Amino acid sequence: MTPLVQVSNLVKEFHGRGWFRRGKGIRAVDDVTFDVLPGETFGLVGESGSGKTTTGRCLLRLIEPTSGHIHFRDMDVRALSSGDLRRARRHFQIVFQDPYSSLNPRMRVGAIVQEPLVIHKLGSRDEQLARVRKLFELVGLDPDAGAKYPHEFSGGQRQRIGLARALALEPSFIVCDEPVSALDVSVQAQVVNLLLDLQKQLGLTYLFIAHDLRLVRQICDRVAVMYRGRIVELAQAEQLFTAPVHPYTKALLSAIPRLQPGQKLERIPFDHAGFQPVGLREVEARHFAAV
Repeated sequence: MTPLVQVSNLVKEFHGRGWFRRGKGIRAVDDVTFDVLPGETFGLVGESGSGKTTTGRCLLRLIEPTSGHIHFRDMDVRALSSGDLRRARRHFQIVFQDPYSSLNPRMRVGAIVQEPLVIHKLGSRDEQLARVRKLFELVGLDPDAGAKYPHEFSGGQRQRIGLARALALEPSFIVCDEPVSALDVSVQAQVVNLLLDLQKQLGLTYLFIAHDLRLVRQICDRVAVMYRGRIVELAQAEQLFTAPVHPYTKALLSAIPRLQPGQKLERIPFDHAGFQPVGLREVEARHFAAV
């Protein structure tokens, strides 16, 4: 199967400003390579600061990569001009982590969801408003709720509004940047089930960035583990969770809370100081690790 998204040797460095630019930059993403197949949910996991979110934003050029290649279908994303990139963004969108800061508090939510249609000049005003109502209905909200402001909704409802905005242009690829981590546990399952239902209904492909490993195991087809900006292991989800190879993956999985009362949590230590970056190699069929 031909990948929908191909990422190769992606690098992102951040440098300070003014006097601090003289120092060595921080390499947040370091030689990252992976692909995402049509219709799959590809998980990207790792601890805070591992480079997950930066990788996702580089894919959409919300952050400009330092080097590397990003291909979406037959498009070289890094080679697109600003005008071509704007047009290409009809096909790939993002759902942000924090539903409380990702919606403009001064705009009515109907206008927030309508905004991509206005920017891309899709349809008349009446057609756009009809599309907004359908999108609200699609994500499980009252179609007449568009006249309200973001503060009038709960966190879960705001995330549904963000998802409706992402779906407005009928994209095929969505970066889900920890879309449920800011929500109450009772609401998380509802939003995850909605994402899965929409994926089946609309044929969506997801890059799912998360740190909740139990959730990743449940919904992702393949998973890549990031550490210090590098992918250290990549495999089918069940394969990675049952037979991890890299020491960091083993340490990460050992931190998953046990559900049985009284069951002892046996943590596997990881030698952070002794970490040496090496390239991925195939340790078994479709299972890659940096060992």
